Amino acid sequence: MNNTLTVKQNEYKTSFINNRRYLGNKYKLLPFITDVVEKECKGVKSFADIFAGTGAVSSAFTDKVIITNDLMYSNYICNYAWFGSEAYNKQIVIDYVVYYNFLSDIQDNYMTENFSDTYFSRDDCAKIGFIREDIEENYKMKNINGRERAILITSLLYAMDKIAKTCGHYDAYRKGAEFDKPLELLVPLAEVHNNLNNQCYNEDANELVKRVAADLIYIDPPYNSRQYCDAYHLLENVARWEKPEVFGVARKMDRTKLKSKYCTRNAATAFEELIENIKAKYILLSYNNMADKGNDRSNAKISDEDIMRILGRKGVVKVFAESYKPFTTGKSDISENKERLFLCTVTK
Repeated sequence: MNNTLTVKQNEYKTSFINNRRYLGNKYKLLPFITDVVEKECKGVKSFADIFAGTGAVSSAFTDKVIITNDLMYSNYICNYAWFGSEAYNKQIVIDYVVYYNFLSDIQDNYMTENFSDTYFSRDDCAKIGFIREDIEENYKMKNINGRERAILITSLLYAMDKIAKTCGHYDAYRKGAEFDKPLELLVPLAEVHNNLNNQCYNEDANELVKRVAADLIYIDPPYNSRQYCDAYHLLENVARWEKPEVFGVARKMDRTKLKSKYCTRNAATAFEELIENIKAKYILLSYNNMADKGNDRSNAKISDEDIMRILGRKGVVKVFAESYKPFTTGKSDISENKERLFLCTVTK
């Protein structure tokens, strides 16, 4: 970082965990979820969110020990930024964000070579590539710690998402769109000192539950055939920073290892295995009523009958529902959509 940069250190903006578009984001449903937990779940001191996505639901339970997990590294790194047990220096983060926002005249790099004038302009691609490389180099040189690295990557991902010429996902970019908003990083308002027992994972949830336990385990798996790694491949690419070959009009990398079985016809089998291995007092499942409401790709992969049968083997099940219009890819206009919470009080 250029230590001779002479700018006022208050020239930055801030962001919080909900400042990101994401399919299935439950941030607006937090009052519904927390109300059910407060009324129905007693003695909860630890909370595990094993399909955490952006971490929005976990953000409502920071008074407890938090365990987050997501198969996508781009979500894991954001969850580590928000909930990681490692402390960080806020001023270091501010200094880097201010420095990055004043960059100009950057040479070509992996991002310009592969993504110029697609989702972003050439200049923004140059900044994204430089910033991501600089974060990694400073981490390797131990100028920043693991949490500071995660927070800076999170800042970059959120900034990219805010200006990308998409409809909130990266299945395609808007051809001929005007690049009217330059990349601007914000300072994530992450707690400096989280619970020292918090844990963040980047694993297959079905494998993770064999090794972890919590008083309450929250489950929010993909509902339908739309793979999250397809919708967010570009953010995943930048988060991992392995600089893979990309292909096709959408400039996607190989995502074979990131495919979720919950988006396939084997979803019910995977769910049954998951529930069998869970160690918790309470299991709380979010699953909407899309079974037969959308097109084939939108329809839920696990039937209500399978959900009740599988959870019923584990304990006593209650169902709660609330009307909800979800964030979608823009191709669906579903009426009478309800988000349901299946609460299983474990007896076995």
